[in-house]
Amino acid sequence: MSLQLTDHAVTGVVRQAAGDAPTGRTASVSDVRDMSRTLFRRLATLEEGTEEYQYVRSTLIELNTTLVRYAAKRFSNHADQMEDILQVGTIGLIKAVDRYDPDYGTEFVTFAMPTILGEMKRFFRDTSWAVHVPRRLQELRIDLAKTTEALAAELDRAPTVAELSARLEVPEEEVIEAQVAANAHTAGSIDAQIGGDDDDEGPSWTHRLGFTDPALESVENVTALAPLIAGLPERERAILSMRFGADMTQSAIGAELGVSQMHVSRILTRTLARLRRQLLADA
Repeated sequence: MSLQLTDHAVTGVVRQAAGDAPTGRTASVSDVRDMSRTLFRRLATLEEGTEEYQYVRSTLIELNTTLVRYAAKRFSNHADQMEDILQVGTIGLIKAVDRYDPDYGTEFVTFAMPTILGEMKRFFRDTSWAVHVPRRLQELRIDLAKTTEALAAELDRAPTVAELSARLEVPEEEVIEAQVAANAHTAGSIDAQIGGDDDDEGPSWTHRLGFTDPALESVENVTALAPLIAGLPERERAILSMRFGADMTQSAIGAELGVSQMHVSRILTRTLARLRRQLLADA
């Protein structure tokens, strides 16, 4: 049974997904999946930046926050960092919502989980500090990353220090200090053995954190993608570079190329479908 896109239906499923429905009933996986499909189809028809676009986008993010909580369970032995883990996981969810296309032929959960877990893994790679940084700046760094992502999506450009300061309600000097502090990390190996330096037989964090989808792993494999992308027409290569390299919105790409956002969307959909078919054929 398909779900109708009404405010009442959307609100009901979102509240149930959050366990906040009046009946206390949690929305089923199929409810969330069906509503997500409906919302993504609607989102694809809307112009980025419009009020309705932002409403549907925000609803999709809220509806699928359970994916972040599910992914965070894999880090249950880091309970003291759980708030940070959930925050960076939410950044991954936002990226997945912005990049997903219902024409991919893949369920959103399959598409989103590698991105969510990728943000969480990056957080753990960045938790060893090369120099002493005050705790307040370590905490502000997380908020700064989330706010930068949100403002960039709203403004279609990188936010200024003044804009970040206003949104975070902290002095501009602290924003700058937090940006500098973000560079004061040493990356720990995500493949380090869990049991310690002498435990050569122990499993790595990679094995504990993995969410296996061979097709999506291929998509994220630069070595596999490089020759396929090289064979694309110049315009398609440029659009891929702007969308996934420079993290530009479809509207910004359209403005750069002098075409509509919908035209960019169609090109991206066609190009990604082509790459996916080629990767699956080579798998």
